[in-house]
Amino acid sequence: MDWSSLNVFVTGGTGSFGKKFAEIMLRDYHPRKLVIFSRGELKQHDMRTSGFDHESLRYFIGDVRDERRLRRAMNGADIVVHAAALKQVPACEYNPVEAVATNINGARNVVDAALDTGVQKVLALSTDKAVNPVNLYGATKLVAEKLFVQANSYSGSGPTRFSCVRYGNVLGSRGSVIPVFRAQRSSGRVTVTDLRMTRFWMTIEQGVRFVIHSIENMHGGEVFVPKIPSMGIAEMAAAIAPGCTMVPVGIRAGEKLHEVLIAEDEARHAVEFDDMFVVRPAHSWWADGNWQHGRPLPDGFRYTSDSNSRWLTAEELCEMAGEDSRELVPTA
Repeated sequence: MDWSSLNVFVTGGTGSFGKKFAEIMLRDYHPRKLVIFSRGELKQHDMRTSGFDHESLRYFIGDVRDERRLRRAMNGADIVVHAAALKQVPACEYNPVEAVATNINGARNVVDAALDTGVQKVLALSTDKAVNPVNLYGATKLVAEKLFVQANSYSGSGPTRFSCVRYGNVLGSRGSVIPVFRAQRSSGRVTVTDLRMTRFWMTIEQGVRFVIHSIENMHGGEVFVPKIPSMGIAEMAAAIAPGCTMVPVGIRAGEKLHEVLIAEDEARHAVEFDDMFVVRPAHSWWADGNWQHGRPLPDGFRYTSDSNSRWLTAEELCEMAGEDSRELVPTA
């Protein structure tokens, strides 16, 4: 795949993922044009003045809720990465109509604009919270996944293909718990929701690399799931704030004790590779030959954060989070 000949369009391009995606794209892949599409002029200004001022970069102000603006801005794009979303669980619980407007209606607008403008490939970012959702954020992302997978039937023999990536919590992204633990450790006490809680973890760069790999290999209709490690919230707090007292504050509305990246029912349609799983759609338009070289999953398989075969050590977490573990000494 020759990225140097492609025009790439990123919704939510000023967010944590978007900035890292732009950095890696400009440094390693050199697309012909990279469009950052977001609704905040200040964030675009800050991004530009912080060094993102490459000759191939374009900054478009717009909202995924506005289909007309999306269609105009997406004109000429070859690749679309849909990263725009309302993602904070408590905020989505408190503002459900806004969450639906951005995460569901916005997804539909991206689909329609991509079909109308003849985009080649569209990859949408999803989340482990979309699997068996118990909160509105997860429910909206589940609907968005369904919209993008089914959009391939609307494309038919046309050029546009749609797929999703689904992964866990990202260290250092907006809303990550790591900055909270960093800020609290000087006080000698850190707040945790529940000491039993586990989560999947990866870095922003790992997420970006996985997205790029998925774009290069997608047929349309897949949900790509990376193999990533788990860690308990108590172990994470102990690694980032060693010696601090942990104060359980209770699970917030819409939270789970453990996350799921592949549910048992959809595992029947999934195949396994050394570094990822691919969930194939159960639709008549799907080509049976796609991903046939993958390994079928055993009956009853579930990919969950508490039953994961790979767990982060404290040293690995500190390295991923940019912490020097030698400087993390217990407080008196």
